[in-house]
Amino acid sequence: MTEGRRFRILIVEDDEKIASILADEFIRYGYDVILARDYANIKGEFVAARPDVVLMDINLPRYDGYYWCRQIRTVSRVPILFISARSDQMDQVRAIEHGADDYITKPFNLELARAKVKAAIRRAYGEYAAAGESDLLSAGPLVLDRATNRVSCGDRTVELSPKEFRLLWCLARRAGEIVSRETLLEELWDDTEFVDDNTLTVNVTRVRRRLEELGLTGVIETKRGQGYRLNAGWGE
Repeated sequence: MTEGRRFRILIVEDDEKIASILADEFIRYGYDVILARDYANIKGEFVAARPDVVLMDINLPRYDGYYWCRQIRTVSRVPILFISARSDQMDQVRAIEHGADDYITKPFNLELARAKVKAAIRRAYGEYAAAGESDLLSAGPLVLDRATNRVSCGDRTVELSPKEFRLLWCLARRAGEIVSRETLLEELWDDTEFVDDNTLTVNVTRVRRRLEELGLTGVIETKRGQGYRLNAGWGE
C-alpha cells in the first residue's frame, strides 16, 4: 500500500459469492471494501462511498456496467476495472471506450486481480513516479499535473482518467519523438499479452478528444507502422 494509506474499493458485482470472495481477499490485504447493493443507483452509491478504485461486473440488474461506468465518469476519474465472463476482445475494447482502465476476465486468479488493482492505484496516485521526478510536466503550451491527473492549456483545464493521463504523460515526456505502440502498451498495461492493440487506439482517440476540449487539435500525430508523436511544434 502507498505510504500506509488504506485504499477503498467499491465492488459492483451482483453474484454474492463472487463479491464475497473478492471482498474477503482485498480486506485480507489491507483494503477497505464496500459492496454495492442498490443496482438502480450505482452512481449514488459511488458518490456516497467515495472509493479509490471500482471493480465492476458488466452484466448487472437494470443497467449494465458500461452504463454505470459512463455515469461514474461524469463525476470522477478514479480507476475502474471491469470483471466479466465476457472474454471477447471487442468486449474489452468496448469497456475501454466506455471509460474503463482495465479488464479482468472470469474465471480469474485472485492474485492477478490484486495485482491489477495495485497497479491501477500506483498509476492513479503516483506511486510509479520516478524518485525526484516532478509531478508537473510542460510540453509546448500544455502543463500536466500528475498529482491531479489534470492537463492545462492557458486558462483551460481538463481532468483525465488515470489511463488517459499516463498515455499523455508518456508522449509529453518524449515530445517531438515517435513513441512506439509497443512502448506505450508496456507502460500502460502490466500484461500486454492479452491486450488487444485496438485498446491503445481507443485510448489515443479519447486523449485527442480531451485535448480538443482545451482547443487543441492535431497535437497527437499517428505515425503509421511506428507509433505516435506529441507534436512539439504545434501552435507555431
